[in-house]
Amino acid sequence: MRNKYVIGNWKLNGSLQANESLVSALKASIQAKPGATCAVCAPMPYLAQLKQLLGGSAIAWGAQDASRYDKGAYTGEVAAAMIAEFGARFCLIGHSERRALFGETDRIVCEKLARVKAAGLTAVVCVGETLEEREAGKTEQVVGKQVGAAIAAQGIEGLDGILIAYEPVWAIGTGKTASPAQAQEVHAFIRATLAAKDADIAGRMPILYGGSVKAANAPELFNMPDIDGGLIGGASLQAEDFAGIWRAL
Repeated sequence: MRNKYVIGNWKLNGSLQANESLVSALKASIQAKPGATCAVCAPMPYLAQLKQLLGGSAIAWGAQDASRYDKGAYTGEVAAAMIAEFGARFCLIGHSERRALFGETDRIVCEKLARVKAAGLTAVVCVGETLEEREAGKTEQVVGKQVGAAIAAQGIEGLDGILIAYEPVWAIGTGKTASPAQAQEVHAFIRATLAAKDADIAGRMPILYGGSVKAANAPELFNMPDIDGGLIGGASLQAEDFAGIWRAL
């Protein structure tokens, strides 16, 4: 049986005061579950605060990105090993906003994946298609290329232990959501792509859905056979909503 995950992505939001208030509410409402993990991924400056606030709780923490470089003259970059020093467990890689706004290619994403793995962090590799690509019938082509790049870079054995998050770009921050059937179809395709290389690894790979997940639609989404939880954006900033999604696992 695959482990389940609900991971919040705060994106470019937060302050010391707001974080403390949100985390306090989350700790009061999120209880540990066997075989399931809850986590939040915050902006880099707040990792130390999360370590202080969440240490010993049922909630893990992580970063939203990491450098493809280990060290050196790369002003403004943050290495995966630095993130790990703050007790982080997870690191998002290749989020659609990183790909679209900051020009991250599959090659860059795979370089970052290697650094994150080397630092002992659990990578959450994000894949997904735009609305234009979906309407052109290219969903499997686009997602297959993104997953295939990771397989080519790491080998299928090198992906054992990571998480994949399918996030239809057209459903992020728009209020639109892929229907459970639409999401399941892509999740099943991702698992089949992995299974073509190694069925055992594919069978235990957690694949999360990330696309305007709310407490109201989470139960139906999470009931799909190949959806193993969610990567949560806006709703992760509201304790009641995020806790409701967690309870839906």
